Amino acid sequence: MDKNYTKLVLRSLSMLVIIATLSFLGLEKAKAQGLPEVIQLSGIVVDGDSAYGVPGVHIYIPRAGTGTVTNKVGFFTLPTVIGDTVVISAVGYRNKNLVIPERSDVGFTVLVDLQTDTTFLPMVEVFPYPTEELFKEAFLALQLPESDAEKVAKNLQPEAMARAAAMMGMDAGSNHRYYMYQQVDQVTNQFFAPSFSIFNPFAWGEFIKSVKRGDLKKKK
Repeated sequence: MDKNYTKLVLRSLSMLVIIATLSFLGLEKAKAQGLPEVIQLSGIVVDGDSAYGVPGVHIYIPRAGTGTVTNKVGFFTLPTVIGDTVVISAVGYRNKNLVIPERSDVGFTVLVDLQTDTTFLPMVEVFPYPTEELFKEAFLALQLPESDAEKVAKNLQPEAMARAAAMMGMDAGSNHRYYMYQQVDQVTNQFFAPSFSIFNPFAWGEFIKSVKRGDLKKKK
């Protein structure tokens, strides 16, 4: 526990003892003069879940219109009259009422434990539109961005897949098969004169290139 806090608690307890002694002397004087009995109410307000004092607690007497607040360690003191109702309240805690009883002395010391009070506020929905009509217009005119699922669905349409297949080149498997066919053809025809295949697109390509170069004219 903090040393400063301990000093404040001890100082508050000392004040309670002094107030109780002075209150007793004041009661004897009030009785001798026939005045209404005044009781000095003192005490410490603590949190119900701990032994620490609660500062800033309001101690109020509605009938007299007087009151005070607790100090840093939760200590308070104020004069009261027998029968007064003292209202003890603080933000975040439940209110507590204390009725001053008849006593033979003028000092009344209490230890008040406050229980926390949780208040559930109603849900508040915040909209950027001042009226319902404007919200409906904005909602109907809303253009949502295209989702990934919609993009994939468009790419899976038959027309899109056929167009992609037409523009797609040979894959690794097709290249490997073509290479193997070339190897087999080379091994098969290694002892024969090379022949021109009208069904070979690559041979057609070489033939067209040779025509453009003028190889046939040169041979003539």
